[in-house]
Amino acid sequence: MADPGNRPYSLRESCPLVFGEISARAKRIQNRAVVNESPTERLVKELKAENARLTHRLSRLGQEGRRADEETKEIRELLTHNELQIRAIQTLWEQHLQEALKDWELQYASITQERRMMQMHPYILNINEDAQLSGVVKLFIPEGEWDIGLDESSPRSILIKGLGIQERHAAFKNEQRQVSLTPLSGSKVIVNGNLVSQTTELQHLDRLILGSNSTYLFIGYPSERGSDDWSRYDYDYFHSELAAAEGINLGESSVGSSQTDPSLLAVFYDYIKLMPMVAEANQMSQELNKGVVFKVEIKNLALSDAKGHDLEKEIVVRVTSLESKQVWVWSKAKFVNRKFLMEEIYQQHQGGGGLSLEAVPRDKDPFWDPLEPLLLGSAHLWLQSLAFRIPLEEQLEVLGSEGTEEAILQTQLMPCTSTGLPLGEEDILIDPSELLGRRLDFQLILEQLCGLRWIQGCRDRGVQMGLRFFECGGPLYTPAVWHNVNPLLDHRLHFCCPRSSQRLLDHLQSSALVLELWGLQEGCTELTTSLDGVTMTSEGIFIIDGSAAAHSATPTSPAELSSSLRTLQEELEALRCSNSSLKKENHSLREQLLTAKTGSEGVRGRSQRPSCDAEFARALKVFYHNMTSVRGQLQRLRRHRASEESAQLGLRSSWRRQGAC
Repeated sequence: MADPGNRPYSLRESCPLVFGEISARAKRIQNRAVVNESPTERLVKELKAENARLTHRLSRLGQEGRRADEETKEIRELLTHNELQIRAIQTLWEQHLQEALKDWELQYASITQERRMMQMHPYILNINEDAQLSGVVKLFIPEGEWDIGLDESSPRSILIKGLGIQERHAAFKNEQRQVSLTPLSGSKVIVNGNLVSQTTELQHLDRLILGSNSTYLFIGYPSERGSDDWSRYDYDYFHSELAAAEGINLGESSVGSSQTDPSLLAVFYDYIKLMPMVAEANQMSQELNKGVVFKVEIKNLALSDAKGHDLEKEIVVRVTSLESKQVWVWSKAKFVNRKFLMEEIYQQHQGGGGLSLEAVPRDKDPFWDPLEPLLLGSAHLWLQSLAFRIPLEEQLEVLGSEGTEEAILQTQLMPCTSTGLPLGEEDILIDPSELLGRRLDFQLILEQLCGLRWIQGCRDRGVQMGLRFFECGGPLYTPAVWHNVNPLLDHRLHFCCPRSSQRLLDHLQSSALVLELWGLQEGCTELTTSLDGVTMTSEGIFIIDGSAAAHSATPTSPAELSSSLRTLQEELEALRCSNSSLKKENHSLREQLLTAKTGSEGVRGRSQRPSCDAEFARALKVFYHNMTSVRGQLQRLRRHRASEESAQLGLRSSWRRQGAC
């Protein structure tokens, strides 16, 4: 009798009637535990013991001479039935012993044959996420050409199953002790982390990923194997290699290094854990004709905060509709939850459960989501020039999360008067501490965005710029602009600090204004400026560092008021003295000018030589323009992780240009 599914044999399943009759009487039988006694042997012993009792009872009835024909007949039937059961059990037991012996012989022959094949041919070895299941499947590649895939009709085919495996997925060719692999019909084949589309010669211990997530290790001929230990090529190794091929690599030395940032390690391992899940989601989307592509990304991979420190990194999944070009960004947890729902729909569809994909409403479809604004990237506008009241005009690179250039932003940072008029060169400060306690006005001018990649990908999109300055309050956003690769923003923001504090000066000299680029899509809500915590004047001027100004401008006691008045009087007296000295200097300069005009005709038309302070202010202005350029170059070098020599060359050339200026 064959044992379907190679399951352990169950006597209860084979003889339900026998066990049904025996079970009632077995309750009355007292059993004793016997070491190394099988249930079948124990059952046979119990039946024999019951037969002995029935025989003894039958003999007693004969000795007493009673006329109990019916009872005697019943006992004889039970004896006969028990004998038949004992014979049936013994026969079945012998049959299963023979079948077990045959199975053992077949398994032994299979193991022997497998060992013989391992010593003769190369093969591929399965690698599973569960380490105990790795190395269970060995698919041998004898000489000749062999197709690998779902189709097993051909005698020269190797059967594999899995998500994304085609009927004829790839072809192995074993010729002159060299094995090559050729992908077929646009199937997905990855060798050592790299997607291949042409014939590739395989080397011993090459890593193969077929379809979405079927991983195999290629084992070459015995002469190539040596003493290599393939156990280090586990499931994580395959996907670490795949991540490295996509540019996400910590290196073998840094993974075990104590200097590696633990948070970066956690993100790296999250990345390689999520990659196979994303591959499966892409395959399900393709087979269900959803037209959605999933991609693993690292959020904030190349972005930094206002002081230039790296932002905390995390794994996200970018979801793109191929038809409508709509884009979503899901967190890791959200993607994992959605994938379980995708699998349910996929299994129902594959199992023929009557599920109509068109009947799934959009709001319950796990492949879709409501549209929201997306953070495309950011740019840094350093504020140090404001501490000297020097105007700054910059073309800033807006960099995406992975360091890609999303756009060029033309912007200005202009110190101004309270009415918005730009300051002149004579207003440039030599020492930033001169701003302490004084009013500071400046305008941020966002002129134009150029080369928007977000709009190049789809014209039905828009963008907004967002920023948050010092203690101004909530985020501020520009009006949305749509359908333009090079949109004019022409947006001005006037900021004012009534009395500059030391904290503000420290912020200006060490921090940058982070300008965020947000992407809009048809159907999503535009971002609006939050006025919570924002202080504005009736002229639309944003007040910054207002708490320090209010604190210093509002005495809380008569003594403080008297002290403030004395301070103001002293400042007024100092200003009067300064004004008097300036008048004298002005009078002296006028006399020198008149003398120069009357004393020499060649001097006519020439301008008076500026004072040393004015020359120094102009030089300072040029210096900080150059410093801003150097800072931008350093940021780009830092993001691209250039070599030490190239970094030194870049710095030298920058300092040479600065010296020439």
